[in-house]
Amino acid sequence: MSKIKLVSPIDGSVYLTRDVMSRDAAFEAARRARAAQTAWAQRPLAERVALVRKAGEIVGQTTDRMALELAHQMGRPIRYGGEFGGFNERLSYMADVAEESLAPMIVEDSPTFRRQIKRMPWGVVLVVAPWNYPYMTAINTVAPALIAGNTVILKHAAQTLQVGERLAEAFYAAGVPEDVFQNLVLDHDTTAGLIGERAVDFVNFTGSVGGGQAMERAAAGTFIPVSTELGGKDPGYVRADADLDAAVDTLMDGAIFNSGQCCCGIERIYVHESLYDRFVEKAVAWAKAQKLGNPLDPDTTLGPMANIRFAREVRAQVAEAITDGATAHIDRMSADDGENTYVTPQVLTGVTHEMRVMREETFGPVVGIMPVADDEEAIRLMNDCAFGLTAAVWTADREAAEAIGDRIETGTVFMNRCDYLDPALCWTGCKDTGRGVGLSKLAYQALTRPKSYHLRNI
Repeated sequence: MSKIKLVSPIDGSVYLTRDVMSRDAAFEAARRARAAQTAWAQRPLAERVALVRKAGEIVGQTTDRMALELAHQMGRPIRYGGEFGGFNERLSYMADVAEESLAPMIVEDSPTFRRQIKRMPWGVVLVVAPWNYPYMTAINTVAPALIAGNTVILKHAAQTLQVGERLAEAFYAAGVPEDVFQNLVLDHDTTAGLIGERAVDFVNFTGSVGGGQAMERAAAGTFIPVSTELGGKDPGYVRADADLDAAVDTLMDGAIFNSGQCCCGIERIYVHESLYDRFVEKAVAWAKAQKLGNPLDPDTTLGPMANIRFAREVRAQVAEAITDGATAHIDRMSADDGENTYVTPQVLTGVTHEMRVMREETFGPVVGIMPVADDEEAIRLMNDCAFGLTAAVWTADREAAEAIGDRIETGTVFMNRCDYLDPALCWTGCKDTGRGVGLSKLAYQALTRPKSYHLRNI
């Protein structure tokens, strides 16, 4: 039996080891999930909602443990207290809107006809969750999928295996049957087999472009829906009328927080030429003020990257950019030895779109900053990208922000904020970010199928 070793980015030690489930056992788990789904869907909606809410409350009773375990697994400093705030916000909103979102659409209800469209659960939903925000990204789909009457199989990332276990503990303690929510340790081949042989009915994947392509290949010809969120290269644009200090503080936090390991983190900033020099000066000062170090130290503001291979890619992009003429403004910090997982936050100027650091996803604590002459240049550069998840516009003019947003190829447009997921708004993207609908009332449409009823009295 093969095993997965979770290597902690803190010091390279093995934090935990888990057996990979065999193919036969995985298919048996999927069979149990399918067998349990009918009874689960027949439970009253209010009961399903209450059980999911209870699981959320149980997770909230262990936030100190959550913060400590996340530090060990993926390097986020304990000072930030885990993820329960965002986790609870998302779960609670989806529970709040469930009844309205899942209500039948009544077309006619007369003595002669009842015509309506109901929302029916797909059946077994496979959630393949990432490591960078492991509680929040998982609950985005797990909560509404269960509430809608699906059973759920969760395959969590190898870097955050313990998160899937903690979620399973909470759902079982709340009273959700074990076959209704299952956390499985799966390899890629078995995951592809579950999809390709239609052991599951819906797939939600968050991760790399290559991973999303693998999911779609596995589902080819099965007609199983595959929802993907595959990252981004999200831009910020600072117009001439922007609040400079607010723009610097928020955009730099959006670029550097979580060691830059956020799908909707800011990776490139375009600043109107009239503000450019002052923006860069303040951005450099902001980055220099960070304390890079052990995430178990309460004074640490920036922990290690989750895996050494991620750190190597970030360093490679920065080195290539410098070779091609970019200027790096931050000297290497003491915790960064040039080879480990601790990566100095970096501000790059003199960058161009010929450099990988301005085109490809970096997913690290690095941001490139370019001056622009006007809105037209900013829009052109923001759209010069293979990804389309979020974009942030900094301005005092709401109408201008919306007009610019209409022209940006992206899933979400922010004005005067960034790096945030509003559970009332649809989380989606375009281009290589993938396709799919998460959170908001629209998520319930994605996690269910329409079924039409044309009932005639004679």
